[in-house]
Amino acid sequence: MNMTLETTADPSPKELAFLGERLSAFNDSEVGPANRKVLAVFVRDEHRAVVAGISGYTAWGWLYVQWLWVDERLRGQRMAGRMLDAAEQEAIARGCHGALIDTFNPNAATAYERQGYRLFGVLPDFPAGRSRVFLQKKLLA
Repeated sequence: MNMTLETTADPSPKELAFLGERLSAFNDSEVGPANRKVLAVFVRDEHRAVVAGISGYTAWGWLYVQWLWVDERLRGQRMAGRMLDAAEQEAIARGCHGALIDTFNPNAATAYERQGYRLFGVLPDFPAGRSRVFLQKKLLA
């Protein structure tokens, strides 16, 4: 078999989907089905515009919060906590027992800790001058 190694900053969506499918099939055979399901929470203003939101997924009994954003006008009003509560309740309804989130923003880390998340890992200088912190929380039904 003649092979080439290609590095690209512009992979096709089809090729990325192929990788995801192949990895998922391998993982399913190793540890069982992930039952991965998207989960999102949105806060909308009176015009239905998104002013805050969470995007992530549930898999293998865990909620992973990939993105959490709050418009500057809503910061300091515990909006992140309210959205996390909603996401966690949906995750519990889906059978999840834990939640995972990461950030390199110290203020966000403090907000997550107020929600009951506990630090379990730190990656220094990601990005340079900051640390990316990883937090988890046990979800109770």
